[in-house]
Amino acid sequence: MGAAMRRIHVGNALSAFGLGFTVPYLYVYVAQVRGLGSVTAGLVLAVFAVAALIVLPFAGRAIVRRGPLPVLLVALVTAALGALSLGLSASAATVLLSAAALGAGQAVMQPALATMIVDCSTTETRSRAFAMQFFLQNLGLGVGGLIGGHLVDTTSASSFTLLFAIEAAMFLVLVAVMATVRAPRAPRIEEAPGQKAGGGSWRQLLGNRAMVQLCVLGFVLFFACYGQFESGLSAYGVEAAGISTSALGTALAANTLVIVVAQFAVLKFVERRKRSRVIASVGLIWAVAWAVAGYAGLGHGSQAMATAAFISTYALFGLGEAMLSPTLAPLVADLAPTGLAGQYNSAFALVKQLALAVGPAVGGPLGASLHGPYIVTFLLFSLGITVLAVRLGRRLTDVQNQPSLARSRVVTHGGTPAGADAAAATAEA
Repeated sequence: MGAAMRRIHVGNALSAFGLGFTVPYLYVYVAQVRGLGSVTAGLVLAVFAVAALIVLPFAGRAIVRRGPLPVLLVALVTAALGALSLGLSASAATVLLSAAALGAGQAVMQPALATMIVDCSTTETRSRAFAMQFFLQNLGLGVGGLIGGHLVDTTSASSFTLLFAIEAAMFLVLVAVMATVRAPRAPRIEEAPGQKAGGGSWRQLLGNRAMVQLCVLGFVLFFACYGQFESGLSAYGVEAAGISTSALGTALAANTLVIVVAQFAVLKFVERRKRSRVIASVGLIWAVAWAVAGYAGLGHGSQAMATAAFISTYALFGLGEAMLSPTLAPLVADLAPTGLAGQYNSAFALVKQLALAVGPAVGGPLGASLHGPYIVTFLLFSLGITVLAVRLGRRLTDVQNQPSLARSRVVTHGGTPAGADAAAATAEA
């Protein structure tokens, strides 16, 4: 890694550490500590994502035209203000506004950081760069969640205020770290005279059928997993399985531990296989995770068995996430034409946030009250991931689906540049 990539990864770890203090406890904080109820908690989590839907189309355009670093710095300051305000809020209105600011800031960070990683990596190093990013993010998230779970007190709002203040501080530290990054200058796309700003790049993206199918698949992935972590699954654990706040923190730590232990071993496995098959395998693993969660809340075992099953659910999700981290983001980058990585990253982040907007609104109330239907619904969504991944594989070129083939061709063709094969593959798409 170069100096720029090291700073990007360190910044990711620091911000994730701050997020770990609050992410697992948003439902408990809004519904119980502030006494606003489960419906309001679900709405807050939905607004958290809806705010992102408003800013991401503009973020993609700004990243393409101005570069990712200025956009990232603005997003970090916005998120810091939102986090601090959320920790001080006591009414539904102020909680909603604070969640909107925090959600918008966090959402814009994703495509900005992803574009910086693309700019600072090559086709050969990109999968490992995104795997390292995910590894450090989850390490910070898990450590923060484990510590936060043992610091919070549901009878004291001030303990949650402290956690949100720590989160805001981590965002500001990340501002200082990112301000020193000197990333390579990537090509920028200028609008043609008389053309509506951003219109051409969006039309080009929507005309890429492989990218459209990847976005549909991404929606289901995020809806069935990440959209439930902060709402439906935690609500289900608390209401159906009797999980405590400290157990929620332990479950998140188990999720992180699996990623930390398995990430680079999984990376070696993933790099030698088709991306579509890797994603299809994740759908099957997550289906098993939902079945285990069903036992935790609907089985008739002891509380210890229910807690162990609930923690195992998060661990299985972690295994799937470790397989996705070197797969999804590099695939988005490989599908993007030169100079439009920011636009494609923002579009994929937009799909993610749409899933995170719908996911909590559906999963929160469903997980808190209709336990059986909740498990069955998301088990079926996980199986749907497998079906969609197989269909996506038919749309990708051989090199897009399995980048290791480009390196193989260097040997087979006696030194033909891998980049030429990749460029030809992109042109065919």
